[in-house]
Amino acid sequence: MSAIQIAPSIIAADFLHLADAIATVEAGGADLLHLDVMDGQFVPNITFGPLVVEAVKRHARLPLDVHLMIADPDRYVGAFVKAGADTLTVHLEAVTHLHRTITHIRSQGLRAGVALNPSTPVSLLEEIIEEVDVVLVMSVNPGFSGQTFIRRSESKVAAVRGLIARRGARAQIEVDGGIDPETIGGMARAGADIAVAGVAVFGQADPAAAIQRLRAAAGTAP
Repeated sequence: MSAIQIAPSIIAADFLHLADAIATVEAGGADLLHLDVMDGQFVPNITFGPLVVEAVKRHARLPLDVHLMIADPDRYVGAFVKAGADTLTVHLEAVTHLHRTITHIRSQGLRAGVALNPSTPVSLLEEIIEEVDVVLVMSVNPGFSGQTFIRRSESKVAAVRGLIARRGARAQIEVDGGIDPETIGGMARAGADIAVAGVAVFGQADPAAAIQRLRAAAGTAP
């Protein structure tokens, strides 16, 4: 089992000191920066849009993992490409023509991801799994940071891992929601490659040390 990647979610950071927060987790060994874009329609919360992604891009050294929790994401793909996203993930539940959306994202030179809400079955990935770079398994209902981890998410990650193996696909598995030192180990053992952590990193007194605790708890530390 290779070392799991840690993607701190800036939704849990102090936005008045965001540049400092980003510098801290970069120095602390984070692998990616996760940016949750919410529109108040697809999910019951509003966060930020392309302007914040663009601002983060100017200051960050790590790749930007942009998660669109929005209705009709096709309308905004171009804006997030321009803003500097490196990976752009859309929700299966929000897209009418998923293959076309994924193809368009990849044609812009980005990694393309598909996210699944907790109640969305893995079987719906059957026709797209070979085309995507990331499958994001939501382990809470999307919308707010700091929610309670849904335990069944471990078996869901295992099911995605099995589908990837059967089809010879290349997709990484990302997990998002309730990830902390108590939950990350099970997700890593189930087959997760990337763990998104918000409060478990930015909600701690020492975010850099928190990243190392997550790695150790995953049992995949180098």
